[in-house]
Amino acid sequence: MLNKSEQGVLLFGAREALRTLFDPEYPFPSVQYKSYPALLNRNGAFVTLYLNNQLRGCIGYVESDTPLFETVCEAAILAATEDPRFNPLTAEELPQVLIEVSVLSPPKKIKDYVEIEIGKHGLIVDESGHRGLLLPQVAVEHKMKLDQFLTALCQKAGLPGNYWTTRMMHMMTFEALVFGEVKHRNLTGERS
Repeated sequence: MLNKSEQGVLLFGAREALRTLFDPEYPFPSVQYKSYPALLNRNGAFVTLYLNNQLRGCIGYVESDTPLFETVCEAAILAATEDPRFNPLTAEELPQVLIEVSVLSPPKKIKDYVEIEIGKHGLIVDESGHRGLLLPQVAVEHKMKLDQFLTALCQKAGLPGNYWTTRMMHMMTFEALVFGEVKHRNLTGERS
């Protein structure tokens, strides 16, 4: 979906966007991304931040009305400042933070849980006013089986963990191209 140069431009843009948070004079990323046609696509994307091999923030968009480059830059800023699980990123943390980008395919509705492929599909649930999303790498990183992935999705959406066993939920799958500045491993060997 994206070559190494395009991936590098997105990672560069995300890092430069983070720098604007701490220096009002620092220019917002102005790399000539328009010379990369794939970066003009309107894919959804998530940016995940890691600090000391631990999750430090993750926010993104399932779909986007703006070019991919701009979506990634905005998601980077939001991951650093708006993830409710964490305090905003500090200037002292910025040099050590590592960036991972997940570029999403368009979501597809599913009719049966057997359509879900662990390691390939991310999941979105929209059920009874509850929404939740898990990126495809979550199941692999935590060595989840399908039932565990569905339970985690329900919990992420604020539903009882076993809710998926009571009915076929309103769900969509998507795929993601995942790349980052480096691979992050914690002491147990699992990614954060």
